[in-house]
Amino acid sequence: MDVLKIAAFSDGDTGGNPAGVLIGDVLPDAAEMQRLAAEVGFPETAFAAPDGGRWRVRYFSPESEVPFCGHATIALGAALVRQFGDGIFPLTLNHASITVEGFRDGANVAAALQSPPTRSKPAPTQLAAEALALFGYAAADLDPAIPPALIHGGADHLVLALNSRKALAAMRYELKAGQAFMRREGLVTILLAYAETPRLFHTRNPFASGGVYEDPATGASTAAFAGYLRDIGWPHGGAIDIVQGEDMGMRSRLHAGIGPETGGSIRVSGTARMMDEA
Repeated sequence: MDVLKIAAFSDGDTGGNPAGVLIGDVLPDAAEMQRLAAEVGFPETAFAAPDGGRWRVRYFSPESEVPFCGHATIALGAALVRQFGDGIFPLTLNHASITVEGFRDGANVAAALQSPPTRSKPAPTQLAAEALALFGYAAADLDPAIPPALIHGGADHLVLALNSRKALAAMRYELKAGQAFMRREGLVTILLAYAETPRLFHTRNPFASGGVYEDPATGASTAAFAGYLRDIGWPHGGAIDIVQGEDMGMRSRLHAGIGPETGGSIRVSGTARMMDEA
């Protein structure tokens, strides 16, 4: 099967998060999709097939299926644009219906997704403390303006906002311990964030639940985080920009448009580049 390799949320012609994309007449069975995702070895592979005027989509990491993946959705949008031209494509996920749109932008594709609905709630004190200990952080490393929270925008994440860029750069953890913690708590990723300004954030995304130490760009957690900022009345001015992957040498850029409706969808956009043509 021909799996496209596309880096989503790229920084021009470099960076971005690699995703596999397979578009077929029908979806393979789950075991075959899991096998292919492990063979590709990227943080996520998206599988899509036509379904009554929509596209049925499932996402697999090398070790497990996830309900929603933002960067693989952007990569899928780029693949659909290459095959069918610029447009808006309705997608049916396991638990939500969303859209992705895209248009050619030189050699790359500019794409945007509308996330599933968002929600957030404060993280239990003990859960936050255990997560801090996992990374070797202390409560003094947190930004009190953005308290630890459980956030959702198609998948579940924990956010820890740090009070310095230096602390973010120092992120380290043991993969197996992180995997056990995330799977026990039902977390797809843990989002570590630093606010350089109210509208510009630096983030890192351990993805141990899927067997990946760190994600270079994570659209699902970006959507969930943007929804959380709206929930707490953060002065986002209608949008935030995120730089991710910089500390792992894969600088990526994400933009999240934030509407006024509590729980509403977040528009996450960026560019995608074809890795096979780089």
